[in-house]
Amino acid sequence: VQLQACGGGLVQPGGSLRLSCVASGSIFSINNMGWYRQAPGKQREWIATITSGGNTGYAGSVKGRFTMSRDDAKNTTYLQMNMLKAGDTAVYYCNAGVVSTGSLAETAYWGQGTQVTVSS
Repeated sequence: VQLQACGGGLVQPGGSLRLSCVASGSIFSINNMGWYRQAPGKQREWIATITSGGNTGYAGSVKGRFTMSRDDAKNTTYLQMNMLKAGDTAVYYCNAGVVSTGSLAETAYWGQGTQVTVSS
């Protein structure tokens, strides 16, 4: 199983970006999916989670600006980021709890990260 994140880039303050994270491989089901970010010199921080039932939770720093969704038919999760600020600059990582085909156990996988830079 692999997770591939994309959609990052350079955007001006106040702008928007949409990140995508696609899971591929021998997947039976995907439970919770999450987005994290790591800014230079800082620890990786959690920013959003979506459950298999579609319930979402957000860190206070992004609540009201970021929206997480998922498309289970495509094994994909999205992070719509609006009203971006310089403080949102970071490498963004996706995470998913995956049950592989033929397995009874859930395994956590991470994507490789995509850079988001908010600057004028």
